[in-house]
Amino acid sequence: MYLFGGIGGSPGTDKLGRPTKLCPMTVESGMTAPAGAVPDVQAWRRAVAGVLAKSRRVSPDELGDRPEDLLAIHTYDGVTVNPLYTSLDAEPEHPLPGVYPFTRGGDALRDVNRGWGVAARFGAGTSSAADINEEILAALERGVSALWLTVGANGVPVESIDRALEGVLLDLAPLTLDAGAEAPSAAANLFAMLDARAHAGDGVTNRAQITIGLGAAPLTEAFTGDAANASAGLQEAVSLAGSATARDETIRAVMIDATAFHDAGSSDVQEIGAACAAGAEYVKAMLAAGLTRAQALGQIEFRFAATDDQFQTIAKLRAARQVWARVADVLGEPQAGNAPQHAVTSGAMMSQRDPWVNMLRTTVAAFGAGVGGADTVTVLPFDAALPAGALGVSDSFAERIARNTQLLLLEESNLGRVVDPAGGSWYAEKLTSDLALAAWRVLQDIDAAGGYLSTVESGWLRAEIESVRAAREKDIARRKVQLTGVNEFPDGGEKPLPVDDEGAVGTRLPRPDAARYAQPFENLRNRSDRHLAATGARPAVLLAPLGPLAEHNIRTTFIANLVGSGGIEAVNPGPVGLDGLAGAARSTAAKVAVVCGSDARYSEEAADAVRILRGAGVTHVMLAGSESAFPAATQTDTAATTQPDGYLRAGIDAVAVLSALLDTLGVQ
Repeated sequence: MYLFGGIGGSPGTDKLGRPTKLCPMTVESGMTAPAGAVPDVQAWRRAVAGVLAKSRRVSPDELGDRPEDLLAIHTYDGVTVNPLYTSLDAEPEHPLPGVYPFTRGGDALRDVNRGWGVAARFGAGTSSAADINEEILAALERGVSALWLTVGANGVPVESIDRALEGVLLDLAPLTLDAGAEAPSAAANLFAMLDARAHAGDGVTNRAQITIGLGAAPLTEAFTGDAANASAGLQEAVSLAGSATARDETIRAVMIDATAFHDAGSSDVQEIGAACAAGAEYVKAMLAAGLTRAQALGQIEFRFAATDDQFQTIAKLRAARQVWARVADVLGEPQAGNAPQHAVTSGAMMSQRDPWVNMLRTTVAAFGAGVGGADTVTVLPFDAALPAGALGVSDSFAERIARNTQLLLLEESNLGRVVDPAGGSWYAEKLTSDLALAAWRVLQDIDAAGGYLSTVESGWLRAEIESVRAAREKDIARRKVQLTGVNEFPDGGEKPLPVDDEGAVGTRLPRPDAARYAQPFENLRNRSDRHLAATGARPAVLLAPLGPLAEHNIRTTFIANLVGSGGIEAVNPGPVGLDGLAGAARSTAAKVAVVCGSDARYSEEAADAVRILRGAGVTHVMLAGSESAFPAATQTDTAATTQPDGYLRAGIDAVAVLSALLDTLGVQ
């Protein structure tokens, strides 16, 4: 198999085909900046070493020649994000938009007054074409400029497509279908509608202005669970592509839905690499069916996830265009490597708890998608991970907020008026290059393992993605990755969700089985909700503060935040002193208490506090801090009397600890 042996460009280009003559001093060649062009890097490094040495209580000389590396962040892709970027990190300048490798965008004539297409999703979960038609027409009047229509078993019946699109000017509003296995019949009905309109004189003079994506996605659907029918689906997609090339309209048959990998837990690099590997599989099949290379490449478009990591989103979309253009170059048609991108705000990042925060997440994601050069963008409603009506707000309200998020970015922030605003940023350009090179390695690995379908059928690709998912879940559980309103700053007074006996809450996400980042903590909150419904009170722990407020406030706040993320209430009696602990424990009938104070205070009072709490009937006493902060048991006291049952500190597996704590509190 091994088609993609290297990523080297032609003479006069760098590793991704960019002309080095535009920037002769490249990083790869060990570029050095002219004297006086940049600040004194060594002076900056000395300053960094001085600050870090104080916090680490070491000599600056012990931190090495590059102390800033201690501040670097390493992504799940193995890409390093440095704390500072200068002209020393400059990448070769990319060609203008519309020119290979399309890093800066695929459209050289993009209308800066229009920006990207504001796409909304219609039809999911309904069978009424008339109702969907009303929704579409209303949305078009209110700012939507591109349509994503679900048809078939999970949406509008394929035979009713013409009714759903009645009155819609498809030359002004591009259309993408989502039909699953029914893509061939949906395409047939759509073609019949287009022909009928043209025959009736109800079409447009230049039918090439009508832009349609048929949405055939058998290879990414194979990854999500339909691998048995992948080969048959691939042949149907190839047949659709052949029909599309014969049409007068601008039609792309194949949608490579990379959100399938993202929602399964992939990294950004895996998402790009797997998507391009699937694209190569489609092209290979189309070439075997007799399409030219340019025709085959012209039948493909991509859908990527946009997350609330704005720079990663910007760089991912730019890198994805680079990698796909390089695939087209390997196939001998570099200028045909311009495939449209549809960015959808991540379903995996959407939370059910404190879902209002999702408005902020999707705003950042939409910003990243727009700056990254997506051709169309869909912002999911902020309550998409919840059952309809769970918040007491209408679907139209949530959809309006999603739509207006994009309109504000376009019309008020004027984000679409600049093509590739990230271009030239040392950080964005370096991150783009790093992601592209890492994604190319993923593509090579898939190719070497037998190709996309082979790695899907063998489970190799899923295993690779699940390893990243496990690493991310570990970081979330340890609160190294912070989810506002979920594992950090939870809203203890939040209205309980309508959970059932299994804890499921229902969902309206495009892919309901997405591995949502918040789910492990939300499962704990579901247990708390059921306990509240059964007993009338939430599970609670008693805080046992030692010393004055100034000493214990940091740790009592930390513990309240920690246990709150598991749906556990923290009862704080205030600075009652050792003499007041027994009374506080008896008055609350606490089963679990957490001693909170400074390390210095622990050395004097922690053992006594543990003994007093046990004597007052508390069965499980924990300490806020590490084990080293607690003094050893005295000669006259047994460890069982004075030693805590556990320690709550930063970096623990909060999901496991809170689950065990709920067990201790008797929460089923």
